[in-house]
Amino acid sequence: MRAVAFLAGLVLIAVVLWDAFETVILPRTVTRRLRLARLYFRGTWTPVAHFARLIRSDGRRERFLAVYGPLSSLGLLLVWAAGQIFGFALLQFGAGSRLATAGGMATFRDDLYMSGTTFFTLGLGDVYPIAPLSRFLATVEAGMGFAFLAVVIAYFPVLYQSFSRREVRLTLLDAWAGSPPSAGEVLRRLAAANEMKALDAFLRDWEYWCSEVLESHISYPVLAYYRSQHQRESWVSALTSMLDLTALVAVGVEGAPKWQAHVTFAIARHTAVDLSQVLGVTPDIVRDRLPPQDLQRLRRHLEDAGVRLADGAEFDARLMELRRSYEPFVCGLSHRLMAPLPNWWRERPTPDNWQSSPKLAGGAHL
Repeated sequence: MRAVAFLAGLVLIAVVLWDAFETVILPRTVTRRLRLARLYFRGTWTPVAHFARLIRSDGRRERFLAVYGPLSSLGLLLVWAAGQIFGFALLQFGAGSRLATAGGMATFRDDLYMSGTTFFTLGLGDVYPIAPLSRFLATVEAGMGFAFLAVVIAYFPVLYQSFSRREVRLTLLDAWAGSPPSAGEVLRRLAAANEMKALDAFLRDWEYWCSEVLESHISYPVLAYYRSQHQRESWVSALTSMLDLTALVAVGVEGAPKWQAHVTFAIARHTAVDLSQVLGVTPDIVRDRLPPQDLQRLRRHLEDAGVRLADGAEFDARLMELRRSYEPFVCGLSHRLMAPLPNWWRERPTPDNWQSSPKLAGGAHL
């Protein structure tokens, strides 16, 4: 029995260490399905999402979901710490529980207590190892406790730096595309200001944003669960708006830069597909965000704003082809993360986030 416990302790410690290495240090996608971190996030997100769907108020639901990302990050660290402590307790038990205690013969509870105080480097001295192997195990565990502290110190600043870079561009999108954003609103506002030439630089900036989101969220998938700081904004809706916008421009918007739209669409679709795979999202191939009648309404809406789209069946077929290449993935991400997808255009004028102010009477806006 002690031999089995010793082997189980080795396996548990190895699993925790490898999972921490893949999550914190390894800068690439891990395709293996059976992972401690993946099981942890799926197991904790499912009940949280189920409860959130019962909350009717959008604002309250967002505030509730906003807690999950940071709290789950702390929880994962606690899972790793608990796994290490329990694993070393099994090793001490497998080594014969050779510990000096006030009660005489040591039990597994003493092994667990010894492991916890050693891992967190408390050094209380009321229980201590007396055999060479037990002392060696205690020394190794103390070193891992210091390493765990280093991981905690390094892990969270990197997470929040990546989160901050993601949110900066989302905040800037408000004045360009509205809140929530939409592809049609970007084109309408540029046409109304006679600044369609600014679209090229705008799409170039968002090409880099998509690349940064792809790199950071592959390295740290938990960032996908971090909610945006402002209502009616999310990285999923921003990514979808960029895909919608670049799909329209690439197919044919008069006076718009097609090449920049093409390359921005490429990296945006790459981001949507890869993050769907990382998060284990099932693509939604049923939902149609722009049926034919809505496409005609979008065309009329943009023409009224002075934006001319290419006409004919070829435009419709090409746009449908591009949409089918990304919409199932963003719809899947939207369902998994409970992040609403944006419309293609605004049905009615609504104030942007920057125009709203609680200091103005009656919730007035600029």
